[in-house]
Amino acid sequence: MTRGYGDFHSHLAPGVDDGSPTMEDALHSVDRMVGAGVRRIVTTPHMPASLAREPRRFGAFLDRIEERWAALRVLAVREHPELDFRLGAEVRLDTAEPDVSDPRIRLGGTSFVLVEWAGFRAPTGSPEGPVADSGWRALRTLRDEGFLPVIAHPERYAGIDAGLDAVRAWKDAGAFLQGTYGSLVGQYGSVAQALIRRMLEEGLLDYLSSDFHGRPRYVLYISQGADKLRQFGGDRQLDLLAKENPARLFANQSPLPVPPLPVEGPLAALRNWAEGRAAAASLQMRGAS
Repeated sequence: MTRGYGDFHSHLAPGVDDGSPTMEDALHSVDRMVGAGVRRIVTTPHMPASLAREPRRFGAFLDRIEERWAALRVLAVREHPELDFRLGAEVRLDTAEPDVSDPRIRLGGTSFVLVEWAGFRAPTGSPEGPVADSGWRALRTLRDEGFLPVIAHPERYAGIDAGLDAVRAWKDAGAFLQGTYGSLVGQYGSVAQALIRRMLEEGLLDYLSSDFHGRPRYVLYISQGADKLRQFGGDRQLDLLAKENPARLFANQSPLPVPPLPVEGPLAALRNWAEGRAAAASLQMRGAS
């Protein structure tokens, strides 16, 4: 069994986005993650895919995040020699033709790339439609170029239907899904909490990560989320989502299938269906506002 958690979604590079503002905060955050059992980290500053249209700004941005990450890595590995600490980016798909050819953008230099939907809303329509949403086209571009997209926090987007058909379509289009520990315990509200539970019960998630924004006053939800998943009877799912599959990602290998989380009690399916419908309706209302 793989030892230690792997976490490939965080914002620790100091002073480059809304994550850690200083090196001191970043090192403190690394200490907290290691204390929670993390042995592999990819830190992923926010990056709009459209930035690649401006080569000078794009190059300067990549040089800056690499410099900040490298300085942090020296100190972090000195303190924690067992830590595998790498660089990537969380790429917002605000263009249909994202350029992730520079390995600094991808997760630890692998073929995997962490992406999020623009506007925090699921793409509309079908990936194979005659006029596909730009989000679908971006996903297709990545796959056609041989990259492996991982969609960050799928439980948090507006526009998810009650049956999770949109989420299944993302997987059918070749994407993997990364849920967030905090969503399991309500960090992002009851809607995301209900949706991540349903995704687990249907075996749709491939990974868990923290999306930790690296500030001392912020709660790191890794332990709380892991405990909640165990309470659901998800020990095997936790091992796959938090340890084995992230380790495979670091080795540039596709994730193993994660079995559906057991549904508790005869009325649980009906309850979760109703919660899912309410959650989806709430997300759709938020997306229209």
